[in-house]
Amino acid sequence: VQLQASGGGLVQAGESLRLSCVAQRSILSVFSTYNMGWYRQAPGKQRELVASISSGGTTTYTDSVEGRFTISRVNGKKTTYLQMNSLKPEDTAVYYCNTVTRALSWGQGTQVTVSS
Repeated sequence: VQLQASGGGLVQAGESLRLSCVAQRSILSVFSTYNMGWYRQAPGKQRELVASISSGGTTTYTDSVEGRFTISRVNGKKTTYLQMNSLKPEDTAVYYCNTVTRALSWGQGTQVTVSS
């Protein structure tokens, strides 16, 4: 399975972005069982899980993004989304998706840069 993230870019503080992650070459019935997550890694910091969505649709968020980010999924498209609103400079990072157990190979991620 190859995880292809996209949708990043350079925005100003307060603006929004929507990230997408497609699990390429994944069997649909298998993807639907994954508990998926969005991670981010800022320069010099460890990769952290910021949002997750279970196979049943239950979502969780880290405190720093709660109320601003929304994770969702469309199993038929083998795609996980991250809607990011009210972006802050501290959200600047490379964003990746993977299962919550980091079971799949990491893709290249997508760069999000938020200017103040």
